[in-house]
Amino acid sequence: MIEINLADKHVLITGASRGIGAACAKNFAAAGATLYLNGRESEKLSALCLQLSDEYGVTCHSLPFNVSKVDEVQQGFQQLFKLTKKLDVLVNNAGILDDALIGMVTPTQVENTFATNTYSVLYCSQYAARLMQRGGSGSIINVASIIGRVGNTGQAVYGASKAAVIGITKSLAKELAPVNIRVNAVAPGFIETDMTKQLSPDKYQERLESIAMGRVGTADNVADTILFLASNLSTYVTGQTIGVDGGMLI
Repeated sequence: MIEINLADKHVLITGASRGIGAACAKNFAAAGATLYLNGRESEKLSALCLQLSDEYGVTCHSLPFNVSKVDEVQQGFQQLFKLTKKLDVLVNNAGILDDALIGMVTPTQVENTFATNTYSVLYCSQYAARLMQRGGSGSIINVASIIGRVGNTGQAVYGASKAAVIGITKSLAKELAPVNIRVNAVAPGFIETDMTKQLSPDKYQERLESIAMGRVGTADNVADTILFLASNLSTYVTGQTIGVDGGMLI
């Protein structure tokens, strides 16, 4: 069995207080990484940091800021720079889901969704890449979605925001490869998280029946793929979008 050891790596995870982000934090802690956990709920972040430090003996810092606000992103990275001059991995995980049929979509929905799901990826990657260049390498992993690849009824805004993440991933991979920074994405399918719990029972069953493997995915399934993309097992992988969907068809 190959063991992933990230004891010398510094990792920033956005949207880390729950779901896929929290699962990533646990995985990276188990691999020995120094963690910087971002989210908007400072109490949850602090509690998670304390838990991971106690359980795995790693250093964990809480970095509460709103990734949808460019000024807060800048301030957050300034705080990060005070804590460390080194960053090896960025996981752009923060995201929101606010579905509506196109006739009911509002400008506020569009702006909020893109600010959180898309603009944040650009801004966080911009600052992270500067830190990674100082160290001579890095890995950026963006959390996209199967909806960004194939679309879905009532999810034009969400799908567009996640399709943009895939485009950002491919472009940054080409731009940053010469400085040894890899950029990849994961595209989760139907994953058991707080967002999917918002679905009606009928819609939940409909999504379940569309999965070839016959089961809902877990946050750990996605986090395991992200850990692979952050590790030395994927040093020649960049510009890729890996589906984590159990053979889901939409």
